[in-house]
Amino acid sequence: MGNQLKTAALLALLSGLLITISYWIIGGSTGVVVGIILAAVTNLFSWYQSDKIALAAYRAQPVSPQAAPGLYAMVERLSQRANIPTPSIYIVPSQNANAFATGRDPQHSAVAVTEGILQNITRR
Repeated sequence: MGNQLKTAALLALLSGLLITISYWIIGGSTGVVVGIILAAVTNLFSWYQSDKIALAAYRAQPVSPQAAPGLYAMVERLSQRANIPTPSIYIVPSQNANAFATGRDPQHSAVAVTEGILQNITRR
């Protein structure tokens, strides 16, 4: 099952849960309408802010090309090979070797790497 399908299924499940809870608490068609509105607002917020939420959760800080020229060169090269725009680049203050990508589409994307992975990564 593709990631987009999994995400859509999860959002549909959560939307259904919000609508059901609103129906139980408020009751009747008013509860359903309130639930639909809550689900729509929640889904739109998640869609547009999920990258910022993920980056904030890891305390990721944006990094400039001057501060990390090797990392920028690597991400730019990989982006060109994948034929996508270069994402924003962040560093996570952690000694664990890890990295993640986030964003709703290639034009609104970010890559975050930990300080730990920067210590172990090679140009190759």
